[in-house]
Amino acid sequence: MAAMVTHGACLSLEDQERLRQFVQDFTVHGLLPHIERTIRQLNDQLVSRRGLSRSLMTVTRKWFGGSKTPERPGSEPRGPSGITYSPEAPELQLRKMGDLCFLMHLYELAYTCYHSAKKEFQNDQASIHAAGAMEMAALSVFLQTGNQRQYPAHYMENAALIYRDSCRNVPLAERCTLLSLDVLKSHGQFSDAAAALIRFTSEDSDLQAALFLEQAAHCFVCMRNPLARKFAFHMILAGHRYLKACQRKHSLRCYMQALQVYRGRGWCLAEDHINLTIARQSFSLHQLDASVSAFRHVLLHESRQTPAQQAALLREYLFIYKQQVGEMPPAGQLPQLPLPFLDCSLTRLFLGHDWKPTQGEKQAATHMSLDQHQDAEAVAAWQELEELAASKAASTSVTYQPCQLCLNSHTDNSQPPLAVVNEPIKVEVVLKNPLQVPLLLSDLCLHWNFEPKSYNHDQKLEESHHVTNERGVDGISSIESEVLPEFLLPAGETKPVRLQLLPRFMGKINILGLLYGLSAGLPASGQSGGISPRESQTQQSAKPLGNGVSVRGRQELHLQGPRLNSTLEEKTSVVYGPDNRLCPIVTPAMPLLEVFFMKFPSALLCGEVRRTSIEFSNVGPLPLASLVVATHSPEFFTFGGGDLTPNSDLGPYHTCEGEDRASVPFLLSREQGSGLVVVPLPGGKLESGQAVSLPFWIRGPDAEGVHEIRFLFLYRSVEGHPKISHRVVRHTAVVCVASSLVASGRITRSLQAPEPRDSREGDADSGCEEPKDHQRLLVQLNIENLSQLSSSVQQIQLLQVSSASSLWRLYCCLAPSMEGLTVGPKEKLLLHFKAMEMRKNGAKEIELMGQHHVCLQHLDQESFSGTLQTPGGSTPFLEKLAQTSLNVAHVSPNFSLVRCSFRFSSAIRHSFKDKRLCTLPVVLVLYNCCTDPLHVIVNSSTSPR
Repeated sequence: MAAMVTHGACLSLEDQERLRQFVQDFTVHGLLPHIERTIRQLNDQLVSRRGLSRSLMTVTRKWFGGSKTPERPGSEPRGPSGITYSPEAPELQLRKMGDLCFLMHLYELAYTCYHSAKKEFQNDQASIHAAGAMEMAALSVFLQTGNQRQYPAHYMENAALIYRDSCRNVPLAERCTLLSLDVLKSHGQFSDAAAALIRFTSEDSDLQAALFLEQAAHCFVCMRNPLARKFAFHMILAGHRYLKACQRKHSLRCYMQALQVYRGRGWCLAEDHINLTIARQSFSLHQLDASVSAFRHVLLHESRQTPAQQAALLREYLFIYKQQVGEMPPAGQLPQLPLPFLDCSLTRLFLGHDWKPTQGEKQAATHMSLDQHQDAEAVAAWQELEELAASKAASTSVTYQPCQLCLNSHTDNSQPPLAVVNEPIKVEVVLKNPLQVPLLLSDLCLHWNFEPKSYNHDQKLEESHHVTNERGVDGISSIESEVLPEFLLPAGETKPVRLQLLPRFMGKINILGLLYGLSAGLPASGQSGGISPRESQTQQSAKPLGNGVSVRGRQELHLQGPRLNSTLEEKTSVVYGPDNRLCPIVTPAMPLLEVFFMKFPSALLCGEVRRTSIEFSNVGPLPLASLVVATHSPEFFTFGGGDLTPNSDLGPYHTCEGEDRASVPFLLSREQGSGLVVVPLPGGKLESGQAVSLPFWIRGPDAEGVHEIRFLFLYRSVEGHPKISHRVVRHTAVVCVASSLVASGRITRSLQAPEPRDSREGDADSGCEEPKDHQRLLVQLNIENLSQLSSSVQQIQLLQVSSASSLWRLYCCLAPSMEGLTVGPKEKLLLHFKAMEMRKNGAKEIELMGQHHVCLQHLDQESFSGTLQTPGGSTPFLEKLAQTSLNVAHVSPNFSLVRCSFRFSSAIRHSFKDKRLCTLPVVLVLYNCCTDPLHVIVNSSTSPR
């Protein structure tokens, strides 16, 4: 490149001063006087010639009557633009005078000259000269100061049209339009300026059309009421013409300005077109970041493009994205992928193993899983059971902390969840495909980093450094991460994906998001969902079909906690709490309990008692202890003792003789009024790999329908744990209950006096003889079969009627033999018995293990069982029946246990003059009608008299 030449560098200050003085003298003494003399001479010539010209024109019109203009002296033949004048023509002299006046800022005189010249040129049909005169006349009016004459905008418009249409001189038309643009802008006439620019836009020159369209767009936005959409539309047109003129930078600039108007206004197709053009132009200019950003906007937002167009856009985007990724450093982070959408609020985390399906007659506890959806009421019920069981098994030094296994947006996520080493951590992420074409995600896995940390005081780590799987899992043994070779997300669908981590060491895990390869197309296997690692071993092809491009990247999970609203600062601002559900802490090993039910029924009759067995198995590495079962339905079940084998057959009843009743380990102890049962374990603990089985009785609820019974099994580690105080296993039993028998009873006092005891005792199944010297009650039982005629159970046979009271026995009284006694559907049976008071010497007690019972506690008051029982009463199960007793001395006094009489004089003498108050002595005589001593309280203050 040649060196630049600097002119005047050798001039001194004196030389510069002399030159300045020379120019001034030349202008003042030479140029300006010459221009004044020239203007004066031209004015004199024009005045003298104008009179002669007018006389000749008048005579010619009068004599010849022609309408055509005669040839002017000094003019030449017509050219393409009209008459060609000689330099001495008076019209050109007039134009010359106007130019000199315009040069000397004599705009008023210049306008007069131009206006006169315009008329002359129009009369001679000299188009180009007339257009020039109109253009200069308009400029003269514009440049005048303090002039009241209105600016002739039509002069400029007509001049430009003459240049373009008559003279075919496009440069002059463009010059006139640009001059008119500045004049109209200065007068605030932006609408007229935009119209003038648009009028002279043609297909002849793309560059000139782009310039005019861009200036017209700016005129629309500069108006008093800006027209933003017209601005954006004309900027798009200008960008298109710039692109045709190969001016890519100017085209990109115009489209970027138009996008600011169309963005977020609901003009989907227009916005997609602008973003697509920006993406392609940015790629051609090697601006990959801007191109990827524009393509991302097209793909992310709801688009009305056809599936074929979306597929082409996706392939083009992946191609550009891959080039951008190729320019990144190898050790840097993977790029953020825009597809598919991640609904972070629906992200769930589950700690533990999957629920095992039913294997024959062996049914595993349902526990918890990601497939179960529980409402707030169910969650509160489980928490109540857990707290109840933990209070039973807790030691004084342990603080209760709920065991959270499944975490979502509705749980308390202020504290990190506690996982156990060598137990899986499952994460469910909801993916949404906004496109109308399927998306194929390859090698899908969780993105995490892991910080090793020991929670045992006696164990220390040699090194503590962060480990991440962003660049692969080669050489990482601390966590095993599940990888899905292919996951197909259909068009326009929302689908959850579940991924698993298996920690091998203690520490803290931060789950950051997802890692996957994105491509368009169908998987080679043809499946429409995730493929497990086991299935992927049998499939050799894991790449997408077709010529699609796959890009490896990541997406982050951003969780937002609940909004805080406790302090004044939090109420006056928007502050959200922490959400640590994806930051689990891996703690030391714990025992792991599995619960199995053998032959658990799914259908029962009301009050039916059925025997099953339950198996507890410890599959964890450590022994467990303090196994407690909690439920809200204690009347539904009971456990057998340790001396009963699972194969023992007890029948419906169990009878104990004399004092042997307390020594029979038939039922496990249960706290009065609570649903807690402490399960006895061999040696007080269950070793690793050990299993124990116990008999398990269930009783059908008294109300028909579908019942959900919740069981919570809580246990602890024998060795203790630094983080987790206990673990739980949940089970929800769904039982369909059909109607069966319902019994009602009534007791009354027998009016028969006691007789001497001279006969043997009996019961309702053996003989009808009864003791003669005991208190007697009459028992009436009304039994009804509520089964439907179409039910599977038609006839119900009564085996035995027994008393569960320790003070009263039943004896026959107008009752038929219990053998072969059946009740059909919708039939009723009425039985009558006598209840005799029992003695302690050699008396027998009967434990009821049947279907129904009636609690008779009040004289002359009917009691019911099943669905007909009194409101507010709950039906106790087997072990509670023995505690129900009827003591005649404490029953309601519906039948008189005490007889009373009053003794007083029928007449008495009293002087009211001596004493106004008369006292009447009354003697109350009480008689005890029963054999037991009674304590009677007489209170006369409550008497109505």
